[in-house]
Amino acid sequence: MAVPKRKTSKARRDKRRSSVWKLDAPSMTKCSKCGEFVLTHRVCTACGTYRGKLIIKPKPEKKEA
Repeated sequence: MAVPKRKTSKARRDKRRSSVWKLDAPSMTKCSKCGEFVLTHRVCTACGTYRGKLIIKPKPEKKEA
């Protein structure tokens, strides 16, 4: 029968049991200009603004015929 050679320390045991490795859902906020959901601290891809200032030109939407 297999028996552990040494006692597992409390720190080692608790590190294994911790929930640090579990991922959280990314926090999303609404763009103040267009209302699109955007990752926090990122430029809005829909309207191209960040903190009320135009950073990039928004891409024109492609219309399918």
